[in-house]
Amino acid sequence: LYFTGQQYHYLYKMLGLGLCISRASATVLNLNCSLVLLPMCRSLVTFVRGTRMTRRLLDKSKTFHVACGVAICIFSVMHVSAHLVNVVRFSVRYSEDFPALNLARYRGELLSLVPGVTGVLLVLILFLMFISSSYCVRVSNYEIFWYTHNLFIVFYVILMIHMVGGALKYQTNIEAHPPGCFRANQSSTEQQGDELDTSEEEERRCNEDAHFQPHYPQTWLWVSGPLCLYCVERFYRYIQSRDPVTIVTVIRHPCDVVELRMLKKNFKARPGQHILLNCPGVSSFENHPFTLTMCPTENKETLGIHLRVVGDWTERFTQLLLPEPRIDMEILPMAQKRRYPNDGWMGFRLQRLYFVWVCKELQSFYWFAELLCALHHKLWNENRPDYFNLKLYISQPDSLQVIEKYRPLTSRMQIGRPRWKLLFDEIGKSNKHKRVGVFCCGPKGISRTLHRLCNSAQYNGTTFEFNKESFS
Repeated sequence: LYFTGQQYHYLYKMLGLGLCISRASATVLNLNCSLVLLPMCRSLVTFVRGTRMTRRLLDKSKTFHVACGVAICIFSVMHVSAHLVNVVRFSVRYSEDFPALNLARYRGELLSLVPGVTGVLLVLILFLMFISSSYCVRVSNYEIFWYTHNLFIVFYVILMIHMVGGALKYQTNIEAHPPGCFRANQSSTEQQGDELDTSEEEERRCNEDAHFQPHYPQTWLWVSGPLCLYCVERFYRYIQSRDPVTIVTVIRHPCDVVELRMLKKNFKARPGQHILLNCPGVSSFENHPFTLTMCPTENKETLGIHLRVVGDWTERFTQLLLPEPRIDMEILPMAQKRRYPNDGWMGFRLQRLYFVWVCKELQSFYWFAELLCALHHKLWNENRPDYFNLKLYISQPDSLQVIEKYRPLTSRMQIGRPRWKLLFDEIGKSNKHKRVGVFCCGPKGISRTLHRLCNSAQYNGTTFEFNKESFS
């Protein structure tokens, strides 16, 4: 911005440091508003998860999304606070001498302009999204979090309109009114504070008054790219979700766990993958991630998940899958017997597999008891009993009466919690100078403990690489 001496002095008195802080925080907001959408492009994140380093970074995509959201809230407070100071200073120091530099046509008009109205709406939307994103709200009522978080669409529309009012201006006639010049009725001593000769004074005189016009809005330049990527991502996921899904089997397990077997044509999956489940009968817009507990194979196209009934969405979804039997029902819900695919072991590079499972109740082990027993018998018949090392821990035992057909699991069952340091030492001694991948799916306390042990000193030359299940 270029101003004459008096104009710059007036602008500085009117806005001062508030203008600098508001513009600096606005730039940071534009950057974070453009970056916060990228981690939510799940298909794009999955596509670029190639190398090990990239995979580890992208596994933190949800953390990056939260960090960008927190940064948006912090710098929004700075931006709003600076503009509140600007409003007060503008109202106090409104000048009739320089109407081109005034942000409004009269005192008190600033909040009723487009930047003021849209700014208030942006703050309200951001406040709702921030409050509903808290842990207590997400746990108690996930729908509130989901629907308020989708207000980001309205947020971005208003954000791009926010600068249309043209509060900031730039000079358009620099040649006729160069910086530092003074008008014909203004002496050089008043303007510059020192004496100039006649020739220099003539050169420093202005041919006309300074003219200003609003800056061209630039927010859309920051957010249009990520918004287009996100829209393409959602459209791609919508196309994928249009293929019909057939529910083959529904099995109710102890401790409010339901196993769901589905069939979807041309669906390919890898172990450890998760899917987004949508049920229009419950909610047309909610999508919830679930880890695949059964992947399609060449012999069987069925995929399966286990879901725990812990919220409103899972309760209503379970009621649709397993309605209460009534006399007038023509078809009663039926649970078929599970059949496991006959996978080969040639494609796996694993030399040994350690499976540690910690549960509070004995009944929780029945979720996968048949699968674990079937795997135990398969490896025993193939003379590979050491390939699969199973350790089961019951943290709160009430009764240890195991069903007879699950007897192979009894010898692997222990009371209490795992002593992780001793377990890592044992695995390190058995796998000297090798790389052991650690895959964690559980509470944050266990995750932090395993992560710390993996990053500590090597065990007998064994390197542990920590990986955590992430639904980002």
